[in-house]
Amino acid sequence: MRIGRAAIAAMTMMLLTAVSSWALTTRIKDIASVSGVTKHTLMGYGLVVGLEGTGDGTGAGFTAQSLANMLERFGVSVSSGQIKVKNVAAVMVTADLPADCEEGSQIDVLLSSIGDAKSLQGGTLLATPLRGGDGDVYALGQGPVSIGGFNYSSGGDSVQKNHAVVGRVARGAHVTQAVESRALEQAHLCLLLHNPDYTTASRVAEAIGEQLGQGAAWPVNETMVQVSVPGDCPNMVELITGIEQLTVQPDSPATVVINERTGTVVIGEHVRIAPVAIAHGSLTIQVSVETQVSQPGPFAGGDTAVVNNEEITVSEGGAGLVALPAQGSLHELVSALNMLGVKPRDLIAIIQALQTAGALEAEVTVQ
Repeated sequence: MRIGRAAIAAMTMMLLTAVSSWALTTRIKDIASVSGVTKHTLMGYGLVVGLEGTGDGTGAGFTAQSLANMLERFGVSVSSGQIKVKNVAAVMVTADLPADCEEGSQIDVLLSSIGDAKSLQGGTLLATPLRGGDGDVYALGQGPVSIGGFNYSSGGDSVQKNHAVVGRVARGAHVTQAVESRALEQAHLCLLLHNPDYTTASRVAEAIGEQLGQGAAWPVNETMVQVSVPGDCPNMVELITGIEQLTVQPDSPATVVINERTGTVVIGEHVRIAPVAIAHGSLTIQVSVETQVSQPGPFAGGDTAVVNNEEITVSEGGAGLVALPAQGSLHELVSALNMLGVKPRDLIAIIQALQTAGALEAEVTVQ
């Protein structure tokens, strides 16, 4: 079933009206995070063994060198030039260490091939130290690799599902050094907004003040909200949990985001337009070719030939001039553009023209 343009425009207007009829509220947990309670990025260099001829080739000399160094620690002396093993692949191992992670905990690790391996399927990650930004070892990764797919080739034909040179070891790293959060030991909590905004920061502080008392929280800047920990607070975890569940109405600037590569246009709720008239038209040139057979008359002495008759049709579409009122809302803008019947590519040109004319009260971001 095909849906007409008028039906699509009507559904768009209904959706926009429904969205504007209620104020969007969200939890503080979803728009801010507590300073000091963040994940730590770990990284290491390791080897995956047990591959079925899909490991690194001779072009990845560092794999042979790494394997020779490992064998040396086990008392096997061999030079890297003598090693030609296709069952080993060098990988970079990364992991996220959660805050307040205790020693002995297990976390997932991600493996990414850095050589010319064709697949990590069926491999096993050897013991790999995972270091933090300070150079200390915080975890040790090891275990069977899962790639969530496959990669087979035979006789010049190949079949592949998913990305075969990136894998994961579930709960494959054991934490060897605990990381303590500083946030649970301070007299103040600092909330960091994911999208910095002065209005949102003020609203967050107001919501916390209504729960903990006037003056319990105050915005430091557009990014940070500081919360004073009550003296009778029995448990910091319960305090943070209560703050995270509070709801506020976040604010955002009037923004239009344009991605010219994909033709995507996102118009924010607060976008307004000044009094303006918009005209949009498209010129369509269609060339059609009709093939006919030319047959000479009797005794004419001519030959039968194929003749192509070309016909050129030029049409100019568009709904004429559409006027938008002062301080037009997003609903009116979408309705007017639907009347013009514009496509995403044309919409990009119209928005840029509105900005040039000074009629668009929004920040336009082109990606």
